[in-house]
Amino acid sequence: MSTTHVLSLPLSSGSPTSRARRSVLRPVRCSSERQALFNRIAPVYDNLNDLLSLGQHRIWKRMAVSWSGAKIGDCVLDLCCGSGDLAFLLSEKVGSDGNVTGLDFSKEQLSIAASRQQLLSKKCYKNIEWVEGDALNLPFPNGYFDAITMGYGLRNVVDKRKALQEIYRVLKAGSRVSILDFNKSSQPVTTFIQDWMIDNVVVPVATSYGLQEEYIYLKSSIREFLTGKELENLALEIGFSKGRHYEIGGGLMGNLVAIR
Repeated sequence: MSTTHVLSLPLSSGSPTSRARRSVLRPVRCSSERQALFNRIAPVYDNLNDLLSLGQHRIWKRMAVSWSGAKIGDCVLDLCCGSGDLAFLLSEKVGSDGNVTGLDFSKEQLSIAASRQQLLSKKCYKNIEWVEGDALNLPFPNGYFDAITMGYGLRNVVDKRKALQEIYRVLKAGSRVSILDFNKSSQPVTTFIQDWMIDNVVVPVATSYGLQEEYIYLKSSIREFLTGKELENLALEIGFSKGRHYEIGGGLMGNLVAIR
């Protein structure tokens, strides 16, 4: 297993953020198979997202960031950040005076995110740090973040309850988490459309990139996921004061918003 570490340029030694992170870094413990899968798809992940959603994923991600309530000067976390789409959007929300952490267990995804950060070279993007870590064992103190986002990550963690408990722990009281993912619909028509798209669009396109096996898992991962109502109930059980799940993308996607 790899150890948790920051991939971007370190903050100055006098920064309270850097001191806090150094004091809580701990080894990564996560599903090695899932970690390997996301390392393999990293090089074509962004291209596939654009192709498979016809670019709509960019709209959904903006919605997720907006629902997080992140604002200028905030310290925020993008959990399971992948190649950084949500982290970059959060950076624009919190500005140069804010701090953004993008955490993922895939070193390859984080390397791509760090490369994009350099290429895009927007001034506010300098406030982003990329951290290799485990969503089930977050390397941050209690009540550390003003807002948290998670895009297409909760469905893939081994223990969804534990992941939400960790989010609850590191989130400040009164702050929000916004979790975007595929929607496990209770409507047969929506489920049929979703299955048809995976079988006839997602897997064939992924196959053209040599990633058939990597994307076949998608349908089963949605079936094993929680419905919107179940996500709301789980958030409340863990201790969030409010939980609301929104169906978006014609019911194919969903976004859970929970308040600490």
